[in-house]
Amino acid sequence: MPHPRIDVSKAAQELIDEIRAVHGPLMFHQSGGCCDGSSPMCFARGDFKVGTSDVWLGAIHGCDFFMSADQFDYWQHTHLTLDVTDGRGASFSLEIPYGKRFVIKSRLFTEEESNDLAPLKRGDEWQN
Repeated sequence: MPHPRIDVSKAAQELIDEIRAVHGPLMFHQSGGCCDGSSPMCFARGDFKVGTSDVWLGAIHGCDFFMSADQFDYWQHTHLTLDVTDGRGASFSLEIPYGKRFVIKSRLFTEEESNDLAPLKRGDEWQN
């Protein structure tokens, strides 16, 4: 089985469950520096329009996770984990009213992981 490019912490899963109970199906897009720096943004599925300049990294806890292709060029060698911390971001992400914010933790892929990564999909290849 290919190695995933993105994972999710237990704390982030719990927050996703809380948000999903209110907003329904969710999706994430890794912000590329606007508004709140470079943060994972949580949206109701379909509220963020994915395009050909976005890359689908995989699904975490039932949520598709995207990043712009330009940003992915810099992060393609890193394994990402969606986590959560106390505090309030300055973004449009759905977790803000909960007094929490999603964060990304990263590390370089091992050589073994790099040789067996899950496939990517460009925005125009991704199916809702």
